[in-house]
Amino acid sequence: MPYVRSVAIGVWVRVGSRYERAEHAGVSHFIEHLLFKGTESRSAEDIARAIDSVGGTLDAFTSRETTCFYAKVLGEHLPLAVDLLSDLLLHPRLDPEDVEKERRVILEEIKMVEDDPDDLIHDLFAQQVWRDHPLGRPILGSRQSLQAISRQAVVDQLRDFYQPDRVIVAAAGDLEHARVVDLVRAALGNWTGRSVAVNGGSPVCYHTVHHEERDSAQLHLVLGAEGLPYSHRHRYAFFLQNAILGSSMSSRLFQEIREKRGLAYSIYSYQASYRDSGLMAVYAGTSAESYPQVVDLIRAEFARLRDEPVDLDEFRRAKEQLKGNLLLGLEGTSSRMTRLAKAEIYFGRYFDLDEIIRGIDEVSPDTFAELNRTLLTPERYALTTIGHLR
Repeated sequence: MPYVRSVAIGVWVRVGSRYERAEHAGVSHFIEHLLFKGTESRSAEDIARAIDSVGGTLDAFTSRETTCFYAKVLGEHLPLAVDLLSDLLLHPRLDPEDVEKERRVILEEIKMVEDDPDDLIHDLFAQQVWRDHPLGRPILGSRQSLQAISRQAVVDQLRDFYQPDRVIVAAAGDLEHARVVDLVRAALGNWTGRSVAVNGGSPVCYHTVHHEERDSAQLHLVLGAEGLPYSHRHRYAFFLQNAILGSSMSSRLFQEIREKRGLAYSIYSYQASYRDSGLMAVYAGTSAESYPQVVDLIRAEFARLRDEPVDLDEFRRAKEQLKGNLLLGLEGTSSRMTRLAKAEIYFGRYFDLDEIIRGIDEVSPDTFAELNRTLLTPERYALTTIGHLR
């Protein structure tokens, strides 16, 4: 990206919460924390000072299928970023005192989510829909599983999954490809080993109604159904469904439920896609009195998409919105780096912008209608709520 001065580089490990044993749920996220507590040659303070000294950022996140350690620096400081990331990955100290300290930190993080129902409800929804499958477990784990994660469990998870055959390095920004290859080869080229094979099956989606009673000012709800895997051939039609349904202020749900009726402040749809499954869902925060009406209105919008031909002007606007969001997002080095990594993880190849835009443009109204008839049938719906039902 010759017009920028920064570089975003990420070391992506193809492991997340779905690759954990139930008794150690949350261990991947635990590892994400622990790797920043120090290496064999650097303390946690040394790591922080090194990245701060060049005005950069160094961070990480854990998802259900991946863990990413990333840095953003000026192009001239890319060698430092590669050195820090490789040090975290290959030489973690894993001091027993740090394990206990970070356990307390993550426990507070779990409590923070539990205290925030409009955050917690998405975890509860996934747990209900993907019941009995690791894809449905919270990424942070639970209080009980967190207490059961020993230092040895962390070491075992690192040995089993943090191996070069599960690692992808992606970078974007002010860089030259050959230089990145040289830096990564120097830092990681002698790393050997293979990860364990994982034979976990695809999740089965349950279509249930679940309520958690608690004293809160709002009733929080998620209504949704099974979606599409990340690499599905109809993924662009799936994106258009979300755009029309509830991903923006001009979407059907926002206009009908918030603007026209004033029944909710926060109302939106979202999608989550993984290697072999996915979700499509709608979140709303409303009053207990308005809750039945809001659910009926969401179901009515599902039915409209399923049973009525899409308005061609609305369809065209949704396509332009998707293309605009894509192009604006790719102006940033971090988002470009993330897109590169995910394309490699889920497709094994790179998609240029023209190919993606062509994929969006080629979705026909008939393909869109077929997708909606498949996904938006009432027997597929699941509903999760948190709050006080009067």
